[in-house]
Amino acid sequence: MAMNPDPKPGRWILPLVILGMIAFTYFFVREIDEASTDTTLVAGPGTTTTTLGSSSTTTTLAQSDLDPAVQAYLDEIAAINADLQLQRTEIVTVNSAFNEDPRGIEFSEAETRFEAVVTATQALADTLRALTPPVGLEPNHTTLQTALDQAAATAGEALEGLRSTDTGERRNAAVDAYVTAATDYDTEVTNTNNAALANA
Repeated sequence: MAMNPDPKPGRWILPLVILGMIAFTYFFVREIDEASTDTTLVAGPGTTTTTLGSSSTTTTLAQSDLDPAVQAYLDEIAAINADLQLQRTEIVTVNSAFNEDPRGIEFSEAETRFEAVVTATQALADTLRALTPPVGLEPNHTTLQTALDQAAATAGEALEGLRSTDTGERRNAAVDAYVTAATDYDTEVTNTNNAALANA
């Protein structure tokens, strides 16, 4: 029977494992040090953004820093926007279905759903008109009101176009104008939020 020249063949495993752990830790720590020389923390809108490194720090106000009355106003115009975008989807959906050949919906259903959009959009315009904009946001409020009044007017025009005897040009043009007005309102909501943060 041959004798094992090394009676403890496994005795080199533990030192090799320890050496490997030391090497791994060394390179891992070096990577962390290199990555931390310039770290940017990116956050969503209305939060604080801080850049580390090069001795420069940029901080923006968070929405939580806004005056409660200003925040309440921003919440109101955002709620109006959420409903307006639903109405935009509805009027486009109904119009597209009515344009299909054969039609996806009949005249009576299209008329009823257009009437609902007209009523809802006018109610949104009246709700916005009843709001008092915070100081400094009056120009934004005027732009919002103009866009929403335009949406209400074009919704009514789309309904009249549906009831008219033309081949759909008037109705389609009015629906396109509604989409534009709703988009303008959505854009101005963002502009108003930015203006509120800048004025805070």
